Formats: sequence, structure tokens, C-alpha cells
Amino acid sequence: MPRKRTPSPTSSPARAEACDGYTYDQARADRVVRFLQTFVTMSKGRQWAGQPMKLMDWQIHDVIEPLFGWVDDEGLRRYRRAYIEVPKKNGKSSLMAGLVLYFLLADGEPGAEVYGAAVDRIQAGLIYREVAQSVRRSPRLSAVLDVVDSRSTIVHKASGSRYTCLAADSWRAEGINASAVIIDELHAHKKRDLVDALLYAGAARSQPMTIAISTAGHDRNSICWQWHTDTELVQAKPSANPSFYGKIYAAAPDDDFSDPKVWAKANPSMGLTISAKDFAADYIDAKTNPSKFSSFLRYRLDVWTEADNRWFNPDTVAACQAAPVEPLDGKPCWLGIDLASTLDVTCAAFVTRSEDQSYDVELLAWIPEQTAAERERRDRIPYLTWIREGWIKATEGCRCDYVQVAADIMEHVGKRPVRQAGIDPWQHQGISTALKADGLDVQIVPQSIGTMTAPSKLLESLIATKKIRFSSPVWLWMANNACSWTDSNGNLKLDKGKSHEKVDGIAATINALALSMADASVGRESWEMIEI
Repeated sequence: MPRKRTPSPTSSPARAEACDGYTYDQARADRVVRFLQTFVTMSKGRQWAGQPMKLMDWQIHDVIEPLFGWVDDEGLRRYRRAYIEVPKKNGKSSLMAGLVLYFLLADGEPGAEVYGAAVDRIQAGLIYREVAQSVRRSPRLSAVLDVVDSRSTIVHKASGSRYTCLAADSWRAEGINASAVIIDELHAHKKRDLVDALLYAGAARSQPMTIAISTAGHDRNSICWQWHTDTELVQAKPSANPSFYGKIYAAAPDDDFSDPKVWAKANPSMGLTISAKDFAADYIDAKTNPSKFSSFLRYRLDVWTEADNRWFNPDTVAACQAAPVEPLDGKPCWLGIDLASTLDVTCAAFVTRSEDQSYDVELLAWIPEQTAAERERRDRIPYLTWIREGWIKATEGCRCDYVQVAADIMEHVGKRPVRQAGIDPWQHQGISTALKADGLDVQIVPQSIGTMTAPSKLLESLIATKKIRFSSPVWLWMANNACSWTDSNGNLKLDKGKSHEKVDGIAATINALALSMADASVGRESWEMIEI
């Protein structure tokens, strides 16, 4: 515990966080800066990995100085809770990794317990790996710290202090006496249980600190939005909540998002960890469809967006509606299948790749006859018209007849040799068994984010560059219904839950594209389908 003392007068009386009852002590902030730049080693980036940490101006003046320089009349830290919201690639994770080591070794807290918290095990490991790498690269740190990867823990045996990672999907709060907590990507936390538990887990400590870092989100009912609004409050009036510090770097919703000055305003590390040239290229790429642009606003300009993440620009999709440039009969293809419930639409997509790397999609679709009539009456979706025109086949009764579906697929296979057929795991057994019996090589296509990202990004690119062709108005309708889900690492997949209406034809197309990317004849990717 720091020695009680009467703080010296502030050396920075004009600081924006100034508040009655607290004094600014530059020496305390300088001590943290000195520790980080002396003992912490960078772990990422060709130009930085293995080098001593070099703090950027914003990291010093907008994070370290306010958090560690302000003290109360007993000489204890003013701030107990902090929120730093800044776009990706600005170095916030590296800074937090350095602060973990400070809290662990130099904060003057006997038996320090430092926790890193994230929404899941994968995210929890990101900062942990940075801390662990920094320890391993530093002879001075590795001499006093033990890295226990199997438990995501780093221990300082001499003092009994430890750093441990926790994930919201597997945490247990018993016995936690936190001296410091770093919460990564607060916007990803759908529930507040772990955050609240850790926030109050330091009650027995003299000057605990909880720091949350994040990029912008879209859920305005989330704990992240609450901390975001808390930050807006204290940025305008620090005395409104003197023990909470917040800093937001962001473009304003009415800014010109094409202006490099706006990019720099939102990204304090522009020109250092972020290349202005690469940023400009990302902006041009993001304008190709609404999903990309929404992600660009959130992750690169820190603008909170709406939850409606329509994936494709309707005009761009419509421009792809065209007949094949050459006959497809006899050309090999990949088949993707997406089974809806027996009460709704089932789709099969035959996807052919041409020598110029463009693709053609032929969509077969089925719906129970009774469902089609009801949906057209209730939702004004022209199912009966599509049935009359041959774009959808109606199966008798109120449930989709998978026997007919299998027979129709095999009839089409007679015209189009199929390299492989891919199907999602949901209730696949009956139809996949029937197709295998007819000689098709059927693979299960896992619907995980790891498997779906590559073919989803391929579809996105094909539409943006108009290198995919389709004739079916059903496929067009489904593409305009589609919404996507993107995580903070840029992984992407179709989000059926948020999509406006049926998207089974798009899901079937992505399954076929997944097979095309993993086909042995063109080189397998790092993931593979599951044979059944």
C-alpha cells in the first residue's frame, strides 16, 4: 500500500480532468512511463517486436498521466474505474499488456491479483499472449516471473502476486481479491455478470483499478454503451463522477468519413501503428457494400452503428443478375445445400467456377405448397408466382418432402457433374444418406466462424466486383435479406438470426463456395470438411 502523504501541488493545473479534492502528481505518472519503457518488450510488428516499449504521446497524456497522476488527500489513486474507447490497430492492447506487468510488479500492492477479462477464451488469450511474450523476451522479467500457459497465469513467486485470464463463458468468481482488472473489448460482453463481479472484487484493496478497453459497438442496451455514456459525461464534467475516467477517440456521426483529418482524429496512432495509405485503401474497399462500411465505421472510426447490418448493397447485387456467359451443362461444379425446417424453404446451389475466376450460381428451391400460399397471403412474398415460373418447386402438403428434394437434385446432377456436395449439419442425415447412395461425395460443412469466414468473404468480394452471376429472382431476394455478423478480428459469416427474411439460398451458396476453396484439385485450405 502506498505511504500516506500530503500531495504536492499539481504541476499541470490546466489538465482537463481537474476536480476539487484531487491533486495531480506528475512524478507518479512518470514512474509508470519509466517502468513501461524500461522493462516491457514489444511482441508484435516487424519494426517493434523484441524492442523496448516506446509509448506514443496519446498513451502517455490521455491514459497513463490521468490514471496514475491524480491522487486524493491520502495519496491514493483518484480513479477506480476507467474506459478507453479507440479504434483497432492503435496499440491499446499492447499498452494494456504493459500495464498488467506494472500492476503485477511495481504498483506497491502486496499479493497483487491482476485479472484480464474477455468475452471468451480466444479473446482472453490475446492480451495474455502479449504479456507472456513480453516476459519471455525480457531476461529481467523472465528471471522473476513464471509463465504458466496451461492456466493462462503469470506468477511472481517472491511476492505471491499473479496475473490470470478469465473468460465470461467459463469464469468463477470465488476467492477473487482483485487489485487490478483489464477488460478487453467491452462491447463484446452481452452479459454484465463477469464485469460486475470483477468491478467489486477489489473492495478490500486500498486503490484497486478496473480498466476497460473497447472499440465501438451497436447494442445500446449493453454495459459497454453504459460505460460509453459515463465517459461522455465525465469528459464534459469530470466532477460528475470523480472516480471514473473515460477517453473516447472517434469520428462524429456527421463527420465527412472520407476526410483524412477525420481519420486522424479518430486514430491517435495514425502514421505510427497505422499507415494512412493502408487506411485509405480500407476506406475505398469498405464502400463496396453496407456490411463492410458498417464494420469500417465501428472498428476504424469508432462510430457506434445500428444493429441492422445488411450485408450487400441491393444495387450491386442486382447488377450481378445475368445469364451465364457460356453453357453450364456438362461443366463440373460444387453443390451447397441448406435445409430449412420442413415447413419452410429448402435450397440447393450449384456453383460453377470459370477460368477467369468468376462464378455462376444455379439455385433450386423447394417449399411446402400450403406454406407458400400462406406466406404469400400473409407477407406478400410472391412464392406462388415463383412456383408458376419454375424458380421454386412446391411439394405436396404442409411439410417439405426431402425425398422429392433428393430426387430433384440428382436429376440436375445428371446435367452437371458435381465434384462435392456440402450440407450444414442441421438434420442432414436423411437427405445426405440418400445423396450418398446415389453416388455423390457429400461433406458436412461446419457452420463455425472459422469455416464460414473465408467463403463468406469470397462471396462478398464476388458481388462487389460483379464476378458472380445468377438468374433466380429468389436468390436476388434472399441476398437482399441477408445480414452479416462480424467480430472484432474481422471474421465474418451470414447471420440468419438478424437477416430480414429467408436467406437459405445464400447459405447454400456459401456452403458450395466453401467446398470450392477446399477442393483438393485447387489446393486445400487450413480447414477441411467433415466426411460423412
